[in-house]
Order: sequence, then structure tokens, then C-alpha cells
Amino acid sequence: MRGFVSFSILLALLASCSSSKLNVPRLRLSYKELLSTNRSSIFSGHHGQLSLSAVYLDEYRDRLFLGGKDVMYSLLLGPIRSESKEIYWPPLPGDREDCIQRGKEPQTECANFVRLLQPYNRTHLLACGTGAFHPMCSFIYVGHRGEHVFTMDPKNVENGRGKVPHDPSHPFASTFSGGELFTGLTADFLGRDSVIFRSMGGRSTMRTETDHKILHDPKFVAAHLIPDNDDRDNDKVYFFFTEKATDAGDREETIHTRVGRVCANDIGGQRVLVNKWSTFIKARLVCSVPGPHGIDTHFNQLEDVFLLRTKDERNPDIYAIFSTISNVFQGFAVCVYRMADIREAFNGPFAHKEGPDYQWGAYDGRVPYPRPGVCPSKITNQPGREFGSTKDFPDSVLQFARSHPLMWRPVHPALRQPVLVKANVPYKLKQIVVDRVEAEDGQYDIMFISTDIGSVLKVIALHSGNTLETEEVTLEELQVFKVPTSITSLDISVKRQALYVGSPAGVAQVKLHRCETYGKACAECCLARDPYCAWDGSSCARYVPNSKRRYRRQDIRHGNPVLQCLDQNFSDLEEIEERVVYGAENNSTFLECVPRSPQAAVIWFTQRDERKEEVKLDDRVMSTDQGLLFRHLLNQDAGIYICRSREYGFTQTLTRITLEVLQGDTLDELVGQRENPGLSDLFKDRSGAAYRSWMPCNSFGRLGPIGQSRMWFKDIMQMIGPSNLPHVEEYCERMWCNEKLRRKHKGMVEKYRQAQESARKARSKSSGERNRTPRDLGGRVQ
Repeated sequence: MRGFVSFSILLALLASCSSSKLNVPRLRLSYKELLSTNRSSIFSGHHGQLSLSAVYLDEYRDRLFLGGKDVMYSLLLGPIRSESKEIYWPPLPGDREDCIQRGKEPQTECANFVRLLQPYNRTHLLACGTGAFHPMCSFIYVGHRGEHVFTMDPKNVENGRGKVPHDPSHPFASTFSGGELFTGLTADFLGRDSVIFRSMGGRSTMRTETDHKILHDPKFVAAHLIPDNDDRDNDKVYFFFTEKATDAGDREETIHTRVGRVCANDIGGQRVLVNKWSTFIKARLVCSVPGPHGIDTHFNQLEDVFLLRTKDERNPDIYAIFSTISNVFQGFAVCVYRMADIREAFNGPFAHKEGPDYQWGAYDGRVPYPRPGVCPSKITNQPGREFGSTKDFPDSVLQFARSHPLMWRPVHPALRQPVLVKANVPYKLKQIVVDRVEAEDGQYDIMFISTDIGSVLKVIALHSGNTLETEEVTLEELQVFKVPTSITSLDISVKRQALYVGSPAGVAQVKLHRCETYGKACAECCLARDPYCAWDGSSCARYVPNSKRRYRRQDIRHGNPVLQCLDQNFSDLEEIEERVVYGAENNSTFLECVPRSPQAAVIWFTQRDERKEEVKLDDRVMSTDQGLLFRHLLNQDAGIYICRSREYGFTQTLTRITLEVLQGDTLDELVGQRENPGLSDLFKDRSGAAYRSWMPCNSFGRLGPIGQSRMWFKDIMQMIGPSNLPHVEEYCERMWCNEKLRRKHKGMVEKYRQAQESARKARSKSSGERNRTPRDLGGRVQ
């Protein structure tokens, strides 16, 4: 019953979200548009198949390092097609053959997939790969800042077990600090030994115990070292992962998201937990939609984590993407966590269970000193009770840590709800990066979220006054890759103002913003609500805080151009498009009008005798997302139609269409020419003024006698046919007014004339033959 109620809550929430136009991207840019506007460039490797598996963005050196299948690349930041260097790094001799003999796939598993690229020192990177199920690591010489060198000694290869998984498809997370590598992964060939490792450096290798209470089939997503204070001995490494929850009662297969931590200086115990983590503790991360009666809808599967660093390195904001997937619906949410809330959960009571038949609860007994989970440091030490390392901790502390790894209180997000929720969308959310931007009316966090179809969403979440509610505004949807492909990595360079988007197809550099794309007027720039952009008096340009320019218009919270652009001439927007559309009486006709912003609503007006009236919609005249549809065109429908868009109370005219209705007798006269050698006076002379006045474009003089280069009857028939209904005018322009197609069909015209002449001679011999009428004049839309 609880699951049913929770599901009902979610459906109601999603229905309300989907009805909002704000969830629709205000601007969609295709792959071609990104390339043509110089906003994107793509690197696919020297051989066209990168099979990207690792990315390291080095802003200090202004370089991007990539790892793929048997290969690594070094790229200079800037245009991504600029100079690049390559290192070929296959498995060690014999390892590929051994991998195949063990039953693994030769192409997708038995290669060296580079999974780890981390800075080791000022001149070297640490690189680790799967090595055809024989993990291996090496040091890459990358030179000093300003140099572009990229070399490796193929003989200097070390065992990589415990640093990357054997299987290239298995998830893992790692961070490198102080010469030590902290990794959460499956460390064996079969992928069953899930551990948190510390390797390299001068201290002993550390790992978690093999116990389901510690880790139960985890999927590691991220690892970060976050200091607690100025005492480096108090530094802790945080791991974000999902696992099967042992604290879920009878629902043993329930998935929970965790945040776990270990002290960076943990060296295990003297007699208990030897070379095992003695400071590991974990807490549940909750991302849920609040419902009535305290029943929440939970998003349990963690997809990605991003640390938004602040001036205080101890307190970054943590953005996380969650999913909940079933056979009924697919939902995603983004929650934001504060480090203060995470620390509070770790400082709270431990979770405790008396026995198999008991419920979980908060431990209310005596907790030994020093408290399990704390680091040996100056803060821990007291007079007469000093601990130089975890080996000095009493066995009672280590025993308690082993039996109580889980905290009782979960960690809730800021405002106790997600900042973004999406469900039943045609894609999955994969990665997230965030940029904190100063705007005219405050500070905004701009989220860039990647999908599994090769696109990136640019989103901001606005807080509504003093309430807990947030308003999600999707600014852009960028189709980064030409074909749908899952985005596997997302990195942001605030210095370069660029995204680095990785997929199996390659890696793309995408600019965070291109303000001129929004339009050429103050109103359009204001409606964009992009914190990066503002109207500077002459164009939509990058907003720069503390700029000396006083004339800047920007309204992120409300996007109201009427107030921001009051002194602007709204008629200076892009010129209104005017065109003529021809429709057949008693048939269907479509007037196309698509606003630039999908968030705008369209209103149609008709103008007769200088009076404008809103078009009355019914079953015969319907408004669609693409334009106005006449299912059954009447003679009195002829006139001028004006298409206007309305967005945040601002209205502008998009197009003005003159609708001409071809009456039934005119069409009958046209149709009668199909097998009649005598043409009507109107169409017999196609160079005459009457014919030119009827033609649907004014290119007669430019192209010459158009009627002489087109099979006019076929064009008419296709123009009014139902299959071409939404594109009547577009079809006419393409078929009758296109110079290239005119040349293409030049030979066909001559064949058509010869056929006409043969038909005329045949008909002259059988003058008694009845003229047949066409069977198909084009159907109506029912």
C-alpha cells in the first residue's frame, strides 16, 4: 500500500511538472547549429574510434587528457581539433590471448581500456588500464606548464590490481591525494570482491573487510577528499555509492544510496582490523519528493555526483543525480546536499539491531572513546589520552566500528526536496556539472546535465521567495553529437568557459554560452533568462560582474521584457515574415508558425477591413504546435492571418500570412486538362499575365517561364493532396521556384512534351473517346 500511495504521489507531481512550459527547453540547438555557430568542436581520435573510457581536465597545464581502448591522447585546450599527441598502450604480451581463453569478448573486453588518469606530481600522470583483465598502471611524462610533451616508458609498467577494475564495464571511483590513491571498486577477476582500497604512498595498503554489513554489492560513483578543518590529520575521503540495503527490513533487495568516509591517515588496528579500515562509517543519502501524511517518493539509484567547490574548501555543495526505474515509469531527480548536514549525520547516533528478529533503531548505549569514525589528530587527543595513530585505538573502539558501520539518521537534501524532477522523458540523465554565476539580481547555480542520447540540458532552479518551492527553468538543450549516443563523462572548465563532453563517439568541447544566439533585441535577451547573458544596449552579450557599463538589462527571476526593455522599440525585433499561402476549397490547408521558444504560446488573429479578431477554434479550425490547420477550407476563410507569440506577458508578431482560396470551378478547370488537348485560356499560355498572377511565387522573371520547366498538373495534384498538407507552400517553393531542381528536371520536361504530342495524335484518331476525370483530388484530414 505504501508503494502504491508513493507512486500515486509521484504521478501527480509529474503531471503538474509536465504541464509547465518551463520544463521545455527555451532554445534547442542541433548538432549542425552548434558546429555552424562555432560553439562546439569534436575530437574522435586519430583513427575515428576513440572508445573513450577516462578523462582528466588539467586546467593548470591547459590540457585535456583522454584514455580509450589501447590508446591515450593529450589535447591542448582551445579548439579541440588543435594539436594532439597519442600514446599507443596495448595489453602486455600474452594477456590478450589469456583473456580470450577465459571466455571474454575479444573486442569489448580483451583490450587495455584506460580507466584512470590522475595527476601524480608536477611532471607526471598516473594512468591505469584494464590490460585485458590484467590491470596495469604506468607513469606518463607530461612535462612542465607551457610544454606539450606526452611520453611513456612501455617497460615501466606496474600491477594495477586494486587501482582499477578488471572488467571495463564495472563502475569504480577514485581520488588521488598526498601520493596515495583511494579507490572504491571490485578488485577481483569475477567482480565479486567489492572494496575500498588505499594504495601507493608510504603507508600500508588498506582495504575494507569482506562483510555485507560494510559493503553489500556496491556501485561506486564518486570519491573526494574533503577536509574538516585546518588540521590535515583530520582529512577524510568521502565515497558516494549505492548498495543493497541490509537496513531495509524484509526488503533485502532494496537499493539505498550511501555516503561513506574513511580517515586519510587510517592505518588499521594493532590486533583487530589489521590493515583494514578502522574509521569507515556510512550514512544514507535521501533524495525524495515529499508527499501527504509523511509518505515520500524516493529516488534511490545514484547516477552521478558533482562537488561545487566554494571559497571554503571544507564546505562544498554536493549535487547528485538520482533515478528510479520500473516497468511503469522512469524518473530522475537532482538533489543538493550541504556538508554540514552530512557531518551532522556522522556525529549522530549509530544504527543498531539487537538480533535477526529485531527492528533497526538508534543505538542508545555507551559509545567508546575515541568515537568510532574520528581520526587520530590534535582534536581527538586529550591530556593523558593521546593517540598517535589508529593502531593506538583501544580494541573496544575497533570492535564497535566493525559492528556499527551505519549511522541511524539519513542525510536529507537542502530544502528537504529535489531542485529538479523529470519523469517519463525520452532520455536518461547521466552526469552533472554546475557553474555558480553572478548575475544582476543575485547568484545562480547553472546545471549542465548530460543524457544517454547525446544531448546536454542547461538548467537553473529558482527559489520562489521564502517558500521551499523551486522553479525549474530549462534554458537550452544542446544536441552535442550527431547521432544518439550515451554521454559517459562531463567536465567543466570555468577558466575556459567550456564543457568537455565525452562519449564513445569522441569528446566535444562546447561553450557554456553564446548570448547572440538568443536574438538581436532587448526583449529576446531578457526572455532568455540566462545568467551568463544581458542586454548591453546594442546586443545580447556576456554579463560581466562589476563592469563599468551601466546600461545592462537582465531579469533572471522573472524574465519580464516589458519592464527591462521599456525604452526599447519592440518593433525592432527581427522583421516580420510575410508570405502567401494557397489552399483548395473543400480541402485541408496548413498555416505554419513555430515560435523560436517552445515556452511561448501562439495566438492567431485574422485581419479584415483593418479589424483584428482572434481566430475562433473548433473542430474545423485547429491550432497545433506547428501552426493553424484548416481541416475543411471554405471560401470565406480567405484573408490575412497574423501569428503572435506570448511569453511571460510579452507579445510579438511572428508572421503575417495571406491565405488565398482556390475555388472549386478553378480546380475543375485545371483538372479538366489532364487528358484534354485544349487548355483553358488561363493556363494555355503559361507566359501570360493571368498565369503569372496565379503562380505561388514571384520568381517568374528570374527563372524564366516556369510553366515550361515543370509538369504543372502533377505539381498541382501533389500540392493539394493530403500527404503534403502541412507543407503546401514549402512544396510549391521547392518544386516551382528552385533553380537547381529546374535544371534537374529539364530532361524530364522534354519527355513530357513528347508524351503529350503522342497522346494528342492518338486522341485525334479517336475523337469519340470520352474524357476521364481524375480519381484522386487529395483527401481531407478527418
